[in-house]
Formats: sequence, C-alpha cells, structure tokens
Amino acid sequence: MTILKKYIGIIPARFASTRFPGKPLAIIQGKPMIQRVYEQASKVLDIVYVATDDERIFKAVKEFGGRVTMTSTRHSSGTDRCAEAVGRVEQELGEQFDVVLNIQGDEPFIEPQQISLLMECFV
Repeated sequence: MTILKKYIGIIPARFASTRFPGKPLAIIQGKPMIQRVYEQASKVLDIVYVATDDERIFKAVKEFGGRVTMTSTRHSSGTDRCAEAVGRVEQELGEQFDVVLNIQGDEPFIEPQQISLLMECFV
C-alpha cells in the first residue's frame, strides 16, 4: 500500500545579497530569475511558494501570477526562511504538508526531473 505524500516547494528569495543584490529579479531572457525557477518547479509540484522578506520580490511574484509569502528579515539562511514560510502557508491554506522542498532561487535552469527525483526519495 502506497501512502501519498503532500508536497510543497518553497523558493527562498532575498534581495539583500552581498555579492549580487537583487539577484532574484535579474532578467534572464525577458523574465526575472525567480519567475524562471518558479515556473520550472511548478511543472512537477502542485503547490509552490516564494518566501521573501522584500516587497520588490513580493510584487514581482504577484505580477507573474505566482504564490508568495512574506517572511522575517532576520533569517540567517534560506532554510530558516522556508521553515517560517511553510508555517504561514499551512495556516493560510488550512492544510499540512508531509514534505517541504527547499528549491534554490538562483537555479533558473533547474530541470523538473531533478525535482521529481528528489520527491521519489520520500515515497
């Protein structure tokens, strides 16, 4: 008997990078990087959210029709940002997730198959 797991993809994105400020909004072939990551993840995950502490990123995600949640500016890692975000999203949607996938926001060419392979680890 296979037990179905409920998956969510969270893409942590912050504007204030020391090496490349605003990287999630960098345009790649006409689209912000964060949009490219979101679109690739959405090919295999039903629920994907961007987790950000920046209004510019929040607005950009809303503009392309993505799901986004605001998080604290105090996080020291993307994993911390994901943990806060999944709690907010579970409360917002009224459901719980079995598996949270932390999808790096600076991987615009991530292949959906890579995400699928990761998901198979939790079946």
